[in-house]
Amino acid sequence: MKPFPVAMSLVASYISGVTILGTPAEIYNFGTQYWFIAFSIWFSGTTVAFVYLPVFCRLQVNSSYEYLEMRFNREVRTLASILFVMDEIMFLPIVIYVPSLAFNQVTGMDVHVIGSIVCLICIFYTVLGGLKAVVYTDTWQIIVMFISVIVIVILGSNAIGGPIVVWHRGSEGGRLIFDNFSSSLYERHTIYGVITGGIVYWTAFNGVNQTMVQRYLSLPNEKDSKLSVLMFTVGVSLFISLCVYSGLLVYATYHKCDPLSAGRIQQDDQLLPLYVMETVGHLRGVPGLFIAGVFGAALSSLSVVLNSTAAVVLEDFVKGCLRIRLTEKTATFLVKIVILVLGAISMGFLFVVERMGGILAGATSLSAISAGTTFGVFTLGMLIPWSNSVGAIIGAITGTTVSSVIAFGSQYSIATGLIVLHKLPISVERCKADYGIQANVTEIPYPNESNIFPLFRLSYHWITPIGIITTVAVGTIFSFIFGKTNISCLDPELITPVCQWLLPPEAQRYAGTAARRVRDFTQTEENRGLMQEATSSIMNLRVNPTATR
Repeated sequence: MKPFPVAMSLVASYISGVTILGTPAEIYNFGTQYWFIAFSIWFSGTTVAFVYLPVFCRLQVNSSYEYLEMRFNREVRTLASILFVMDEIMFLPIVIYVPSLAFNQVTGMDVHVIGSIVCLICIFYTVLGGLKAVVYTDTWQIIVMFISVIVIVILGSNAIGGPIVVWHRGSEGGRLIFDNFSSSLYERHTIYGVITGGIVYWTAFNGVNQTMVQRYLSLPNEKDSKLSVLMFTVGVSLFISLCVYSGLLVYATYHKCDPLSAGRIQQDDQLLPLYVMETVGHLRGVPGLFIAGVFGAALSSLSVVLNSTAAVVLEDFVKGCLRIRLTEKTATFLVKIVILVLGAISMGFLFVVERMGGILAGATSLSAISAGTTFGVFTLGMLIPWSNSVGAIIGAITGTTVSSVIAFGSQYSIATGLIVLHKLPISVERCKADYGIQANVTEIPYPNESNIFPLFRLSYHWITPIGIITTVAVGTIFSFIFGKTNISCLDPELITPVCQWLLPPEAQRYAGTAARRVRDFTQTEENRGLMQEATSSIMNLRVNPTATR
């Protein structure tokens, strides 16, 4: 495959309906600080291209988690694979819920019915086409996404009086925030929090996640893989900027009449669909284009996750843990079954997503549980030569526990009303009389949160950094306690080029040995399976000599 379609598939992996609907709602309620995530993605892309990607390209692994078996052992690989599958199971319902929410706002159809239809459509073409179908459909879907958002931004800006009006109203409403350098970990968005959290989260997602690595390695060489990372970085940064501007556009339109307070929507994430219908809905084809963009975003993310998760289940659990030798036909059938099961689970968890405190923050919080820990384990392997398998396992378990407590505790506190999100002031001054709104500016009353466990009050941007710091710190300490790795005998191909100076010269004798060891072992297991089948056939002939007649 070529770098461009792969890069578009990478962009589609990131840009789900969560981005299209969640980002404008985040800007509307909390200001423009979230836009700094676009800067963090550039740092993330550079780190991926020069630190993590070269290792995978040299080893040419079938699964990104195969690296962990080469560097540590099969137990570490299995643990990371379990975390990945759990992460995707939590993320899939959010991806399905978002387009359902938009379509519900436009048509009034039940969210769960729409979600089921979306899931079934995606399962259909993912099962039939495999990775190649996913990559090329992603390319067309991302084009539709860009066109839909650009059209809405242009038409909306013209309808309101131009970008200057949008900027002026955003400034008057306190939405233009570019100078919050607070060091508080409890504020939802600060410059430090957004950039730090963004760098770590997106390096974890782009650098070691099977969803992304699978696409990097579909390209013929490392140069093309790095080029796809560059294209991905440009595409995502541009799309986030468009979504941030659309959030300001929505605020400029409703700055005197908040739709949620007026009862015109049930959730903040319905702001953009409402805006589209009320502002440009009279233009034939525009609402349909918007819905197509949201559905395209959902389908692309959903297909990527289903395909990658099925590959991990097959490679790391069925072939890896269970040592089952499969024919190509059986493996294909099993992948299809896994995709169907994942789709069914996702539809079953749709009701949980409805209780989250904003789909963008909710998706990031839940994904951070796996992202920080898994990234920490890969960082231990690639950047810290002395780390060993015991340290990696203990570090991963500790990091997962800490991240889970923070993420689930935070989401539970938000869902039950113990924590109320500190939104910027809103106005209902020009709302129509039949909405029953009397006040001009609404300040949300906040409960006393001092009694809530401090970790539950942390900004969602800090969950991933805490996860990786915990994993790496604990993993390094226990690696030394249980006997650090002898770096003189460590395969240098397992260490990132930027850290190979830490290895002694004699380590070069072991270059390539880790990959050969794992693959020779796998081949031995397959040969053993063939031998067992042959022996069984011979015994069957001895017992039943008429079997061949």
